[in-house]
Amino acid sequence: TTQLPVGGSDSVRVSNVKAISSYNWGDGMNVFSSSNVHYDRVFCRNSDDCNTVYATRKGFNGGCRNITMENSTLWADVAHPIMIGLHGSAAELGTDAPADTIQNLMYRNIDILDHQEKQIDYQGCFAINCGDNNLVKDITFDNIRVEDFRQGQLFNIRIFFNEKYCKAPGTCVKNVLFKDVVYNGSGDEVSIIAGYNQDRKVSDITFENLVINGVKISDDMPGKPKWYKTGDMARIFIGEHVDNVRFISR
Repeated sequence: TTQLPVGGSDSVRVSNVKAISSYNWGDGMNVFSSSNVHYDRVFCRNSDDCNTVYATRKGFNGGCRNITMENSTLWADVAHPIMIGLHGSAAELGTDAPADTIQNLMYRNIDILDHQEKQIDYQGCFAINCGDNNLVKDITFDNIRVEDFRQGQLFNIRIFFNEKYCKAPGTCVKNVLFKDVVYNGSGDEVSIIAGYNQDRKVSDITFENLVINGVKISDDMPGKPKWYKTGDMARIFIGEHVDNVRFISR
């Protein structure tokens, strides 16, 4: 099979579908400017992004709301298993177009089998790369297992200005929860969380019960030097213009 895009839609359900591709830019399941999209029991092995959620794109206008993927398996031979937020109204309609909002996304009970990406700018099993004046908020990743992958980052959460694809940086990323995410492997490079400037920030990122190679990462974990950021224990670079990153254990 090939790409399975959902664009400009309201109330779509996709279940028991396989998307397999080997050609350049062979995305799996893309969502553009849609609401109430539910993926259940899908399998993606793709030579680009397995699943994307974008705003204004390819003639479809507006943001995305209420997108769910659950009980599924993702395998990215290049690019990202999950990619959110890159494209929006600024590139398609002009930098003075109203900003798009991407919100209320749920990824639940997912297995990520592999990720291989040499380009540092395009890494991340979990990639929230916010561009084109987009607002990205209220995202949950719950009960996700990541196997050892060949090359890439575990997390890449950024507001950025990627001039190849965007006409403006994103506006904000906020309220993102990673709950019961487990990674076992050694192929990961340093993850990144970074904002753009004081007006375009990443905020309120919570990791609850993050386990990396059997070690639960939390702000009060034993053995963490008090002068370390908790992200250091998970090989996550927490950069500038980032507020309220928490690592909790329950």
